[in-house]
Amino acid sequence: MDNNNSQSPYPYGGAYVYSHVPPPANHAYPPLANASVYPPGPPPSGQYPYPQYPHYPPHFINHPSPGPFNYLSYPTPSAPVVPIPHHSVPIEYSYLRPPHSGPLPYPHNVYLLPQSSSAQPNLEHYGSFHYGPSYYHHQYPGHFQSPHESTSNTPPRVEDTSNQHHQDSAPVGTSGVNYEPVRDNVPTYPISHYGHLKENPSLYPSTSQGHGNDNAPSYPPTYPPIEDQVAHMSLADDRPIAPASRPAPTALSLSNIPQNYSHSGPLPMTSNLNGQGTIYAYPNSSLSGWERSSMGRFETQSSPSSSHSFTYQDSSRGNCMSVVQHGSGKGSRRVFLLHGNLDIWVYEAQNLPNMDMFHKTLGDMFNKLPGNMSSKIEGSMNHKITSDPYVTIAVAGATVGRTYVISNSENPLWMQHFNVPVAHHAAEIHFIVKDNDVVGSQLIGTVAVPVEHIYTGGKVDGVFPILGANGKPCKTGAILKLSVKFIPIDKLSVYQLGVGAGPEYNGVPGTYFPLRKGGSIILYQDAHVPDGFLPNFMLDNEMQYVHGKCWHDIFDAIRKARHLIYITGWSVWHTVRLVRDDIAAAGCTLGELLKSKSQEGVRVLLLVWDDPTSRNVLGYKTDGVMATHDEETRRFFKNSSVQVLLSPRVAGKRHSWMKQREVGVIYTHHQKTIIVDADAGNNRRKIIAFLGGLDLCDGRYDTPNHPIFRTLHTVHADDYHNPTYNGSSAGCPREPWHDLHCKIDGPAAYDVLTNFEERWLRAARPQGIKKLKISYDDALLRIERMADILRMQDVPCVGDNDPEGWHVQIFRSIDSNSVKGFPKDPKEATLKNLVCGKNQLIDMSIHTAYVRAIRSAQHYIYIENQYFIGSSFNWGSNKDLGANNLIPMEIALKIAEKIRAHERFAAYIIVPMWPEGNPTGAATQRILFWQHKTMQMMYETIYKALLEVGLESSYSPQDFLNFYCLGNREDIDVGERINSDSHSAANSPQALSRRNRRFMIYVHSKGMIVDDEYVILGSANINQRSMEGNRDTEIAMGAYQPLYTYARKGSYPHGQIYGYRMSLWAEHLGDVEECFGKPESLECVRRLRAMGEMNWLQFAHSEVSEMRGHLMKYPVEVDRKGKVRPIPGCETFPDVGGNIVGSFLAIQENLTI
Repeated sequence: MDNNNSQSPYPYGGAYVYSHVPPPANHAYPPLANASVYPPGPPPSGQYPYPQYPHYPPHFINHPSPGPFNYLSYPTPSAPVVPIPHHSVPIEYSYLRPPHSGPLPYPHNVYLLPQSSSAQPNLEHYGSFHYGPSYYHHQYPGHFQSPHESTSNTPPRVEDTSNQHHQDSAPVGTSGVNYEPVRDNVPTYPISHYGHLKENPSLYPSTSQGHGNDNAPSYPPTYPPIEDQVAHMSLADDRPIAPASRPAPTALSLSNIPQNYSHSGPLPMTSNLNGQGTIYAYPNSSLSGWERSSMGRFETQSSPSSSHSFTYQDSSRGNCMSVVQHGSGKGSRRVFLLHGNLDIWVYEAQNLPNMDMFHKTLGDMFNKLPGNMSSKIEGSMNHKITSDPYVTIAVAGATVGRTYVISNSENPLWMQHFNVPVAHHAAEIHFIVKDNDVVGSQLIGTVAVPVEHIYTGGKVDGVFPILGANGKPCKTGAILKLSVKFIPIDKLSVYQLGVGAGPEYNGVPGTYFPLRKGGSIILYQDAHVPDGFLPNFMLDNEMQYVHGKCWHDIFDAIRKARHLIYITGWSVWHTVRLVRDDIAAAGCTLGELLKSKSQEGVRVLLLVWDDPTSRNVLGYKTDGVMATHDEETRRFFKNSSVQVLLSPRVAGKRHSWMKQREVGVIYTHHQKTIIVDADAGNNRRKIIAFLGGLDLCDGRYDTPNHPIFRTLHTVHADDYHNPTYNGSSAGCPREPWHDLHCKIDGPAAYDVLTNFEERWLRAARPQGIKKLKISYDDALLRIERMADILRMQDVPCVGDNDPEGWHVQIFRSIDSNSVKGFPKDPKEATLKNLVCGKNQLIDMSIHTAYVRAIRSAQHYIYIENQYFIGSSFNWGSNKDLGANNLIPMEIALKIAEKIRAHERFAAYIIVPMWPEGNPTGAATQRILFWQHKTMQMMYETIYKALLEVGLESSYSPQDFLNFYCLGNREDIDVGERINSDSHSAANSPQALSRRNRRFMIYVHSKGMIVDDEYVILGSANINQRSMEGNRDTEIAMGAYQPLYTYARKGSYPHGQIYGYRMSLWAEHLGDVEECFGKPESLECVRRLRAMGEMNWLQFAHSEVSEMRGHLMKYPVEVDRKGKVRPIPGCETFPDVGGNIVGSFLAIQENLTI
């Protein structure tokens, strides 16, 4: 698939879609098509023109540009303007007036005090997800008005189903309770039953088909062929035939029950979960004696003496459900958007079949052997060998919960609670009962609960038969007891006031580490920010934002450590130089620094991912596919007191062989932390920590100007990194590196230390012959025994009213196979807010934190991330891919919610132009393809919201959501030494890159800023690898300043987070404008998009010119209906090739999601 050696030139330059004559030299952007629409004006007050900063840009890059672009200033915007209409011809970047005469006001800072409401639910946490106590329900007044009449009474739009239909089965029988259908104004989406599951029914294993894989979408999915279960049965909405009086209830006998039936929804049988209830279906015809004795007699709601108590609770209406037989026609259910939380209890199952008959037969054979011979045979067991059941909970094909495995039980008792965030379009919630097996899992059966029964707040609570793959009960009397309740997002008041709403805010609930108050944070952009590179920003309380110098601070912290230096990394290379602009320290490498500290008596521990492709066996060395230098670093420290532990990513012993191979080969330890002791005053020491996206290895050192050629012979002379090219890269641009990092000082730093200790103890556990040792030194210092190191509770804390105070919380993606300290009994998992996986416990609090922050956002979201893939359950295709994290869908639904409320909201997302490596490679193309599917889903969701409120002609989806990338282009300096490779073909990527002098800036950041009041920052990408918890191991922190929140201030908070975002935008755009202070405003959204479009034009232009701004609109075309397509004439990346929207030709796998 690689085309680097192609003889045909890439279609760039004049064929590029944004074709127009270069503007005069005194314009930063092309002249606007209609100056009256976007007239120039005087510089806004408060603008930060860069001439005020003599050091920006730095003097050594201040070169005149001979090209068509001269960055003296960006065009100045005036009033908000209307969106760009879609054209099939090259786009002129001007804005036409809307088809109405009235203005479009967007007032800001209109915030009302919250009104108390006792109607909001107070969610108690008992499971893996917890969304906190009840808060005041508050909704801001509408700022977002339609150009037409008010649409506040417009009913939600029903999705176009021209090619679909909804079949309501006619009632066959009636019960004594009226059934009222779901209200007509609820947005529903009729589709054919189990629409996307029918695309490839052969992928769904049955009980007789052997084993499935429960965790890897690349293998056959674990869900049963549900359509087979409903081939002859559906649930009908029953109403009394006679509208007069209801007939008197009569006792039901088992002889009245249909003898052969199946169903697609729950068939409640019996329950004693509460004292109220109604029978909503006929019981199973083949009941066990236990069931008959427990059920007593059946009766309808009018019979108060019944002991049968299956319940469907809905205060607004009465409901009933009956079993209806039908022919071969497939039924369909209404599809609803479940956006909120599911409150689920999985209690127990009864009478499950024995799925381990082979093992049982083998055991019976050994038991028949004479004497005690069977007891001497390894593996023979005298107790009963039967199923090892567990339950997975699936919504729209995505697993949202899983119980723990109970070994050898046909009557398992779980009593497990789940509080699950959902953002899925679904018709049913599936409870899939499986048998854990050596090589995967076997399907036992499924229970399906229709969403329409819980969508309006009702609760389904009862006992349900478990149906096998053939649609019949998997075993006589096999049942599952459960309850389900849905709480919609607008009823969850915890999300209504933003982040840090008052002193009672306790952080993200349901996480392993709690919120730690009274700390301090330093936020870093890039490895180094020289003095004067970026403008200064004034904050509230007469404070000034200070630009941190990340690797300088790390160097100083290591140098000043007295007791411990603990480092985790995906890659750690001993030759890297942390300081490069200070003559006294510029020659000191990381390896030399750590060796010198260990010789001083400091405990130095390195916990580095062990790349399975990197080996050193009997002198035979392999560098490894990922070039992490793990073996080189271990060899360098081999005879020193620095201890290096190479930790492979391993699955648990109880996982299947296939799962163990997948985890060991595909997934990594991705955390990047540095923990040291620091001066706490009064001859005491404290713990501080650094974490983020920066590994201490080659290619990471960079500054905000991101040079690509100028430092090849100076700062980066011994640190060239660019894995894009195949073959020689002599004279080619380096790959610039943009990243985010932070320093944590305070109680939360001790949680980072705990993470290291838990991981070290697990990785250092003796293996093989080492187990024969009586004891072993785990190397960790016992800081509780060291009198001069402060304990967490003794660390001085900063008060809430201190302008430099922070509240910080640590989050992780990690499982029990990578840490020591998780409870061995899965029943205790909920006490530590851990999620139960199959044979493992999982901390997936990073995903929880992202969802919580997005749902709490009130104004804007700003994301920088290396990947952006997720919510595949809502894609147009490839729904079963397994990229099920909620983040993209939650952002799209947040924007849709604000559009319906007529309020402004904006999301800015920066990703790399392409994933690191060869952009024409198969893996890279798949990632780009999944990213394109994610973008498409989000823009379509936004367009549907605009359509619902009648604003589709006045606004485009890009007025709310925009994707960007970063790039740089350098002109040739006078006297610059230029290297060229005479062996490269004229049209090779290397030759084109040297000639056009441009390259992307690789966005390796993993951070999100919300409303200038909350920041999440760490090692986790926005993809399934980083968010699921049992794939790559990750760590992140979420933090805010209690003095700088909307709830506290009542207006835009200008604390350190605001300064951090403004500093990032100054780096990316080369300018600062007044509208940047209101990121959600239409003016700011369109201004950044126009600047990004112009920067892309300059990057893709055939003439080389110096770029001042680096932010470029991601090179895809988004029309007014949200369709995302390649730009005509520029379908591949400049110079290096590769489809911008990716391609997917092979099988699905877990590597690229």
